[in-house]
Amino acid sequence: MKITAVKPYPINVGSGSQLVVKIETDSGIYGWGASGLSGREYAVVGALKHYGPLIIGRDPMQIGAIWQDLYRGQYFEGGRVLTAAISAIDIALHDIKGKALGVPVYELLGGKQRDFVPCFASVRFSTFDALIEQSKKMVNEGWDMIRLAPAEFEDQEDITRFEPRESIAKLSDWMIKLRKEIGYNVTVGLDYHSRLTAAETYSFMKRMPEGTLDFIEEPIRDENPGAYESLRKMVDIPFAIGEEFSSKWQFLPFIEGNITQYARIDVCNVGGITEAMKVSAMAEAHYIDLMPHNPLGPICTAATIHVAAASPNFSWLEEVNTGAHVTTNDPKFFPVQPKLDGARYPVPKVPGLGVDVDETFILKKEFVPVEIPRLRRNDGSLTNW
Repeated sequence: MKITAVKPYPINVGSGSQLVVKIETDSGIYGWGASGLSGREYAVVGALKHYGPLIIGRDPMQIGAIWQDLYRGQYFEGGRVLTAAISAIDIALHDIKGKALGVPVYELLGGKQRDFVPCFASVRFSTFDALIEQSKKMVNEGWDMIRLAPAEFEDQEDITRFEPRESIAKLSDWMIKLRKEIGYNVTVGLDYHSRLTAAETYSFMKRMPEGTLDFIEEPIRDENPGAYESLRKMVDIPFAIGEEFSSKWQFLPFIEGNITQYARIDVCNVGGITEAMKVSAMAEAHYIDLMPHNPLGPICTAATIHVAAASPNFSWLEEVNTGAHVTTNDPKFFPVQPKLDGARYPVPKVPGLGVDVDETFILKKEFVPVEIPRLRRNDGSLTNW
């Protein structure tokens, strides 16, 4: 069996964008992968134009060798654009190999270690009432873990204005009230989306009683592990870090230094299933659980389910299609995809990933790039969204 084509398709699904990649073979077996570099799909398509000719004609079963060739086969190794492209190829090759052997992908990874993959519900809100209403709704539907995605800055005349100290004062008060409303049987985390500094993060946490939050996700940017190391000494709740990391090497200081307690690995960014399993093993050695990032669509979900099934150190998988966020898994694009069973995904039994794309449908749709919003402080300076 030989690879005959690498076909990238940037698509708009709901209000967002995705890049799905099809790899075809001369046997008729094909595989689907996805890139996680949202908003920069054209850049990844460019990388795939370089990589396609390098793997056409090769045996798709040699996944590890192809990974090494793509990563190390240039002087400038790594980086989010290149590893996003490698991720899509790697996931698609696992899909092909599973189908060729007639087994689910997790069987290629040592076999499954669980029957279900538990998930957390994403709750995005801009007002206190929406926070309480949506959180209670998720709890009543059986979700015992919710991750909060605040957008309180959108409840104002200028939705591009973000002042950290205003946000801290508002959200800390809301978190205290939320905990009283839903009790302590529900695990609650908050994603500050790297909008704060270390000092601001400390102030935020000190405003709330112990036990209000069970973890905080990426309150500051992650380029400098030393900054997180100093913050780790000031903040006494678990961190969830890593959704932007594009290799095991980026995870290394955060895992070896026990800086993070949850590894927010993104299978579609980190280098695919091959690299994700290496990060999983590194994390296991330090008693750190995976809490995978999963903001894209069914291909990312399916690939992550297989990694979760084969990893002993797993906590929850992110699920964004909760409440008003049914946007990434439109069945018109993805007629075959994983299906939630309450607050968890059953581990599939079908060969490959267990996902398919309607190629005819997506070819009819013109792609329009999607840019993230820009936030500015009162003095006009740019801050993180």
